[in-house]
Amino acid sequence: MREDVIRFPDGTEAVYTVLASPDSAFVVPYFANGDTVLVRQWRHAWEESSWEVPAGTFNEGEDPLHCATRELAEETGLVASRYTSLGVVHGAAFLTGRAHMFLAESIKEAERNPETYEQDMEVLRLPFDEALEAALNGQIVHSGSVTALSRAARALKLI
Repeated sequence: MREDVIRFPDGTEAVYTVLASPDSAFVVPYFANGDTVLVRQWRHAWEESSWEVPAGTFNEGEDPLHCATRELAEETGLVASRYTSLGVVHGAAFLTGRAHMFLAESIKEAERNPETYEQDMEVLRLPFDEALEAALNGQIVHSGSVTALSRAARALKLI
């Protein structure tokens, strides 16, 4: 975290807090039958559990697609042979990290390998339209997941 002093056009100054954060990848798995997968885990800062699309932060020097592939396998045990970029977003104005979003298709099941802090993670397979509805009606509150599901729906021509 850093505090930058910024100067406005009229000459006044203000302190702006910036949180240096890593880039991340969000993955929306999409099965041929129209299902997707969400994961649920405890979010300490929010003091609640959250349903989300599989996601995670980059390792040092890792590229976006590799991160997406790794996170999907770790969290869900799924391996996709086709990925489509859904673009990049910023999570909040004070965060430096970017979120790279992907649609994953042509999926096979493999062994799940969660990280230590993901041991209590729940995995749920459900129809994509139910996940999208949960995102749009406020049941899914994780902003990156809401955005990824919405962009996946557009890419799949479902909206």
